[in-house]
Amino acid sequence: MAAAHDLEIEEDVNLNMETEMKEELEEEKMREGRADKDPFKPRKVHRIVSKWMLPEPVRRTYLERANCLPPPLFIIFISIAELAVFIYYAVWKPQKQWITLDTGILESPFIYRPEKEEAWRFISYMLVHAGVQHILGNLIMQLGLGIPLEMVHKGLRVGLVYLAGVIAGSLASSIFDPLKSLVGASGGVYALMGGYFMNVLVNFQEMIPAFGVVRLLIIVVIIVSDMGFALYRRFFVPANGSPVSFAAHIAGGFAGMSIGYTVFSCFDQALLKDPRFWTAIAAYLAFVLFAVFFNIFLSPAN
Repeated sequence: MAAAHDLEIEEDVNLNMETEMKEELEEEKMREGRADKDPFKPRKVHRIVSKWMLPEPVRRTYLERANCLPPPLFIIFISIAELAVFIYYAVWKPQKQWITLDTGILESPFIYRPEKEEAWRFISYMLVHAGVQHILGNLIMQLGLGIPLEMVHKGLRVGLVYLAGVIAGSLASSIFDPLKSLVGASGGVYALMGGYFMNVLVNFQEMIPAFGVVRLLIIVVIIVSDMGFALYRRFFVPANGSPVSFAAHIAGGFAGMSIGYTVFSCFDQALLKDPRFWTAIAAYLAFVLFAVFFNIFLSPAN
């Protein structure tokens, strides 16, 4: 009798546990259904972002801890600063045309110029742009790609990749195009695209092949069109304008494919414990040291 009584108690407990589990699953399905019906629910936004930004194995981890705290402020603040500087110079020194730089903007304290010795110009050049097409192209690319990346990886990591591309761009320009000026945030934008491109390429099968093809095609189209505009500004500038270097595009892309890839592929891992990250950092620092040595002792601009 005692054994039968114990068996009945166990069966009741198991039934209660099964009932509770079913109720929890139903509640979760109802919550997901409500989120899917409302396009403005954050959960649905995070689900879309995860499909575009992350391979399949880590999407669940992202969705479990996804939130908008902190919000993607880095890319937004950088974009506002670049737009504000552009508007300031457009009002203070109106341009006669909107394709290449007017000679007046070349006097800006932000622009990188090889004959100037202020170190901040190696970073501040990203705030100045060469016309409406230039700034619109950069803003569209960095907002469209940077905000989802920052939602997933947060501002510190995205800022690291972006600024690594900016610095690599100006240093590469000082080496490979040492007598030309440099403007625009293309180094940072190309770093974001390079890191994302490598992440999609390496995780192609896991990031939904159809979407993968679309992403790669979009990136290729953007790069080709933007590089075409950069080459035009460099080699076909009007006689009354000033040629602008395009080396930052290439250097920013390489920075993204090295540092950016390691950062964006470590979503669920400790970045500082990944040997790939330190390898990329070591290579980047070696390039920076060589560029500094070149600018001090070998640059034709001196």
